[in-house]
Amino acid sequence: MGTMWHVRFARPPHANLTAIGAAIVARLGNIVAEMSQWEAASYLSRFNRAPAGSWFALPPDFAHVVAAGLRIAAATDGAFDPAIGRLTDLWGFGPVSRSTPPDEATLRAARAASGWRRLEFDPGARRLRQPGGLALDLSGIAKGHAVDAIADLLAAKGLGHCLVEIGGELAGRGVRPDGQPWWVDVEQPPGSTLPPLRIALHGLAVATSGDYRRGAHTLDPRTGRSTANGVVSVTVIHASAMDADAWATAVTVLGGDAGIAAAEVAGIAACVVVMIDGEARELLSPAFAAMLAD
Repeated sequence: MGTMWHVRFARPPHANLTAIGAAIVARLGNIVAEMSQWEAASYLSRFNRAPAGSWFALPPDFAHVVAAGLRIAAATDGAFDPAIGRLTDLWGFGPVSRSTPPDEATLRAARAASGWRRLEFDPGARRLRQPGGLALDLSGIAKGHAVDAIADLLAAKGLGHCLVEIGGELAGRGVRPDGQPWWVDVEQPPGSTLPPLRIALHGLAVATSGDYRRGAHTLDPRTGRSTANGVVSVTVIHASAMDADAWATAVTVLGGDAGIAAAEVAGIAACVVVMIDGEARELLSPAFAAMLAD
């Protein structure tokens, strides 16, 4: 996924760290083999090359992420869209870098070939139909799923007290050995004078989307262009790192007021940092504000 992972857990006596590490690496390897757009042999890459009208059988992880992606796409009216691979490729955000932006005709063609509404998903049979020329891009949700998957893996091995982090997305289960929750600090945008935000991850996950990060980018699936709505960063807290990951992207695309409104309707805990007249300001959804009050 082009990033780092870290795991901390309360170590029980006689825990085999070598075996645990190997299990984590294997689990992550399977997820990458399914959903990486950088791996030509991945399930995702094979689907993107599949002929029009063909049904593609999905393994459980892939089907789980696709189902969630389509659910959040519907809830956000496409602000989050797992089917914009053609667009991300055009802008050089995929496996192949580009030095020049696409022309209007090329962009229109890519938009016409993209979009979650073109997908037909059969959840019972775990299969997805390639409508022709459509490319999936799960980079805005698969990382969060991987965080959940590793936390679940550790729980299955009796390691229920853990903190899992992949590329800045985190999930905390149980408590630390000293009985405290897993406290994490949310990264603030450079130059921000906002007070620091510290979150207790006790059965919760947090994801932050920020275009101030080096190499960060957020495309608006509805226009095929980068967002320019004044949003500096979005932090979402959710029981699922996968949902937090996708919702952070969606709220970033929607913008400050619209993003908070969508989060309120869906009961999502979101904190949006926007720049207004050169000053960073926070907008909180009711669910996020309630967490601070607690």
